[in-house]
Amino acid sequence: MRKIVIALSVLMALTSCVSKKKYAELEAKNKETQDLLNSCTVKLNTCLEEKAGLAATAESYKQHNQDLINSSKDLTILTTKGAENLEKSLESLKEKDLKISRLQDALTKKDSVTLALVTSLKGAVGINDPDIEINVEKGVVFISIADKLLFKSGSYDVSDKAKTVLAKVAKVVNDKPDFECMVEGHTDDVPYKSNGIILDNWDLSVKRSTSIVRVLTNDLGVNPAKLIAAGRSSYVPLVANDSAENKARNRRTRIVVMPKIDQFYDMIEKEMKKQAK
Repeated sequence: MRKIVIALSVLMALTSCVSKKKYAELEAKNKETQDLLNSCTVKLNTCLEEKAGLAATAESYKQHNQDLINSSKDLTILTTKGAENLEKSLESLKEKDLKISRLQDALTKKDSVTLALVTSLKGAVGINDPDIEINVEKGVVFISIADKLLFKSGSYDVSDKAKTVLAKVAKVVNDKPDFECMVEGHTDDVPYKSNGIILDNWDLSVKRSTSIVRVLTNDLGVNPAKLIAAGRSSYVPLVANDSAENKARNRRTRIVVMPKIDQFYDMIEKEMKKQAK
């Protein structure tokens, strides 16, 4: 019995010793596993944080990408509108260039006609007479005739010598059906002594103008619809009225030969419409 008890004691002691060793091993293994678990947990948390950051970054990139797509669409729309506006602007510039070109052509044509008119007048009237001046200002032809060729001093009766000069002017005017003439009477600044019929230089300048118009229409066959009678008195002098010679220069009748303005613009408009087709 005692041997049995001793044997059991020895066995229990051996068993107890093995269990502690195993326990220690298991304990060490458990600690190792726990450390590994803790390390994995830390790494997991780090990965989760990185994942959250990457997800936020991805969402930001996604939104940025969408913004770029929207901007691209807007830019496409703007580019399309810009192209349309540019095309319209170019068309408008072309139209303006065309209008300018046609206007220049019309002006050139008008200048050519004016030059031909001046040549005709100088050929018919003569350019060597100091009392007759023919010049062009801003596309308008002016024929200035000294009063001593047309009237006696203080009179508005046209002289026979004047009719010879006016006949040459009338011939050229009649050859230009698209032109009209304004006859302007001019005086010096010496006050006119009223005779009951003519009150002052205004009356005298207008009377001389209408006298010339009557000769052109009644005697020389100029169409009355082409003529305009005007008096300027002494208010548009060529030179200062400070000498007898200058006063004589300022006493004159000026015939302004010009294209009919409405026909001139009609010509331009027709040219523009023709080019627009």
